[in-house]
Amino acid sequence: MQNKSPRRHFLQMAGGGLAALASGATMAASTPASAGVTVKLPPILNATEAQTKDPVISPPGKRVGFAIVGLGHLALEEVLPAFAQSRFARPVALVSGDGNKAQSVAAQYGIAPKALYSYDDFDRIAHNKQVEVIYIILPNSMHAEFTERAAKAGKHVLCEKPMATSVAECERMIAACRTAKVRLMIAYRSQYEPIDRAIAKMAQSGQLGALREFIAGNSQRQGDVNQWRHRKALAGGGALPDIGLYCLNAARFLSGEEPTEVMARVWSPPGDARFTEVEAAVRFTMTFPSGFAATAVSSYDSHESRFFRLQGTDAWAGMNPAFAYEGLKMQSARLMDGHDTLIEPHFPAANQFARELDHMARCVRENRIPHTPGEEGLQDHRIMEAIYQSAREGRVVTIAPPPGPTRGPAPDDGEV
Repeated sequence: MQNKSPRRHFLQMAGGGLAALASGATMAASTPASAGVTVKLPPILNATEAQTKDPVISPPGKRVGFAIVGLGHLALEEVLPAFAQSRFARPVALVSGDGNKAQSVAAQYGIAPKALYSYDDFDRIAHNKQVEVIYIILPNSMHAEFTERAAKAGKHVLCEKPMATSVAECERMIAACRTAKVRLMIAYRSQYEPIDRAIAKMAQSGQLGALREFIAGNSQRQGDVNQWRHRKALAGGGALPDIGLYCLNAARFLSGEEPTEVMARVWSPPGDARFTEVEAAVRFTMTFPSGFAATAVSSYDSHESRFFRLQGTDAWAGMNPAFAYEGLKMQSARLMDGHDTLIEPHFPAANQFARELDHMARCVRENRIPHTPGEEGLQDHRIMEAIYQSAREGRVVTIAPPPGPTRGPAPDDGEV
């Protein structure tokens, strides 16, 4: 019999239980990078108590230098400001098709005029020893080209998601970086977000019981008909590779499983000029070897809504809102003392972009495989191609297992 009024529990980070799973990571990431004089305070605990460690912060001159390729909204509003909260990375070069914009941004971030490049003369960046990582924030169709050019220049690559516009392009990117012996990381920022990581730990450690369903939605109403995301040649697709990908990747990351088949449909409102080339909406259900199923909807023509819930036999956990840059909220429910109890943990705010930058920087410094390498992006593209095939043919499509691991080692709790 279901209780009429479930008790509400607000668990703080200081307590145990669900929220404590990510306490180390969130506390480390929420500490801003120091600038100028470093002030050290005396410990407030007795010497017999464990002391909180100071976060490791590289001095500016020893941080890994990043070149930002593409100066659109994401770069200007999220990525570049995130360097202020990074502990191991710094911006040292810009690449843009707009020279005046690049000069203005360079002045704002203290980047030398000689470290500004156009798309045409990008290859000169090979001679800039300050640049160790190329962060590609371009339309999807340009990811493969600039990854290959960056690898040829001997630079490591951090590439925005989706990784490319096809499986073939992803394979080229991985091969280019492997040949050049440089690291390739795909910017799946949610996999570095403390709340997502906490839910993944709950799911994979059995705290939810046997996993049964994942239900997710990620939608927003697109405006400008002329933006590049509405052009298949630039985007590769519509809602699916842009925002539906968050649902797809979350199902894989949180469950720790890979899907074996998918059934899908795509739809666009008739006569809408925004969707003459790409789909407005996608709906898909993936099934996994354990019997777990993931159902997601994503739309470019619905009021903004971003959420997911991961349901198990003993409990559920989810986020609403989910997938956003900030303002995320977690909820979980389980039976406690005979009552259906809603749990709402508190997590300190964490800058997902700063955490990505720092993870990539440490992988470069320590010669480590990134947590989200090219293989992770490639697997998502295999699944997206199966989704589109299912929608075209109106049938269930089988998904082959990945030929090897798709993720590198998990970031240390104290690292990101």
